[in-house]
Amino acid sequence: QVQLDESGGGLVQAGGSLRLSCAASGRIFRRNAMGWFRQAPGKERDIVAAVNWSGGRTYYADSVKGRFTISRDNAQNKVYLQMNNLKPEDTAVYYCTSVDFERLQGFGSWGQGTQVTVSS
Repeated sequence: QVQLDESGGGLVQAGGSLRLSCAASGRIFRRNAMGWFRQAPGKERDIVAAVNWSGGRTYYADSVKGRFTISRDNAQNKVYLQMNNLKPEDTAVYYCTSVDFERLQGFGSWGQGTQVTVSS
């Protein structure tokens, strides 16, 4: 079982940047694709980005393409989400989790999430 701890959220003005980090524990981390999801109030949790186990393949939701970059450091068991040119509609709680990369579905453990608030 992978345990996850997200950090890096905060309040930022539109056009600003944030870098989210996800620290994972558990020996199976390096074999799992990982992803970032977000959930805004009253909405479902949706996938934002995913990266395969090696870091060689990535996926981005259309709404964040060209603005967000997902990466991972298997040596440190961490996954990152660099978010640039943030928009108010990016406001949500962001979570990382293991991902079925072909189905783009999360599975296993979820962290507590980190709040991102973008003001206009």
